[in-house]
Amino acid sequence: MAASGSKSCLQYLFHLAHDHLDFRLPEIKALLALRLKPFHPCGDFKEQSPFWCLDCLSEEDVCTVMARSVCAKSAFELWGHGRTHSELRTSLLNYPPEKMSPYMQKGSSYRINVYTFNKTLLFEDRIKKIDALDYLPFEGTVSLKNPQHIFCLLEDYGTDPNNIPEHPNYIYFGRWIADGQRELIRSYSVKNRHFIGNTSMDAGLSFIMANHAKAKDNDLVFDPFVGTGSLLVACSHFGAYVCGTDIDYNTIHGKGRSSRKNQKWRGPDENIRANLRQYGKEDMYVDVMVSDASKPVWRKAALFDAIVTDPPYGIRESTRRTGSHKDVIKSPDGLYAESHVPVSQAYHLSDIFTDLLSFAAHHLVLGGRLVYWLPVHRPEYCEEMVPFHPCLLLISNCEQTLSSHTSRRLITMEKIKEPEELDSLAHLSDPRFIPYQGHNAFREKYFSGLSKRSAKDDTKSDVSGK
Repeated sequence: MAASGSKSCLQYLFHLAHDHLDFRLPEIKALLALRLKPFHPCGDFKEQSPFWCLDCLSEEDVCTVMARSVCAKSAFELWGHGRTHSELRTSLLNYPPEKMSPYMQKGSSYRINVYTFNKTLLFEDRIKKIDALDYLPFEGTVSLKNPQHIFCLLEDYGTDPNNIPEHPNYIYFGRWIADGQRELIRSYSVKNRHFIGNTSMDAGLSFIMANHAKAKDNDLVFDPFVGTGSLLVACSHFGAYVCGTDIDYNTIHGKGRSSRKNQKWRGPDENIRANLRQYGKEDMYVDVMVSDASKPVWRKAALFDAIVTDPPYGIRESTRRTGSHKDVIKSPDGLYAESHVPVSQAYHLSDIFTDLLSFAAHHLVLGGRLVYWLPVHRPEYCEEMVPFHPCLLLISNCEQTLSSHTSRRLITMEKIKEPEELDSLAHLSDPRFIPYQGHNAFREKYFSGLSKRSAKDDTKSDVSGK
């Protein structure tokens, strides 16, 4: 794993945040794809590890990835590594001196940080580890507050907090290149957002979805179940123009009851546009409108670079579409036509996803991505339950656990061809369509699980006499 070749293609160490583990690899791959670079791990790659070593990249590639990633904490130019400090020393002494010297010259300043994963070291122990690196030919001066160059000794003590080894499993040393965008999770927190609802997506997952979608400067991104616009906010941060639709008139227009504690009604300026204005992205706002996702309202053309959405599951928001089971529906008359709220009926999850994939096939540009959440009942889940369309290639499938028996999966698909006449019926002939219809019972299974858990709790209470 020793670095070799020109400065334009070194080895880099990525330090990943240890949350949303399923989402990290697709995010990094998507961000590298924006640079037309492959994901090329070195040596024994372990996806669950917090440290990934990648090659075939330039420093510019790494900085571009870190300027967007919310799954990565930091990136380093890898100078040495080993299972022990002795192996690390050998690796560092074999690193080409001409690649070290620009950062160790007289007149420069530097700082060495010590980072340990899954173990906390005393300050004295950290100093001892830094002093043990005295074999490195640093000629500059130490500056703790404002160094020109930052180096880091990183020790990996495994991922089991109940079984922390005395010595690290692996050790790395490298020059700091850039930090990721974890700060966005705090600065875009929905707790401080102007307009929120019951199902507003949290900031971290919103940015992950925007990255999976490869939303970038001057893209046009659409959300057909826009809600309070959390996904539009994230995509606009990366320079995309955003628009959306929702069947809920009150949500689109910011009317009705507030989702905030101690606030009964929404204020006069609580709307999606105000959310983008809050983050200085109002110029990326195209528009939102009240519309039924099951009804075609767009002209037949490839309009969107990405579709990013979180369809309703029937838990906190109902799954409805306009229409009625009655044979004849009376149209509104005269003055009331404009403000008329149409009759609605149930919109089954299987129909939601069939319509969504068909819409994406017709309205995404070639190479455009569809990113959406798929709710599943975990005991029954199998990969064949993921909706299928012949125009869309499955890129990634990541799980977020909701409870012991339910989860939702973030599905990313990419348009690979234009739709043909028979493609709209492909799901009917596909053998996966039968388990795919099982999503219709997700709401009942979700609440049946809660009922069983509640019953167990009641039984425990009766036994203990509480």
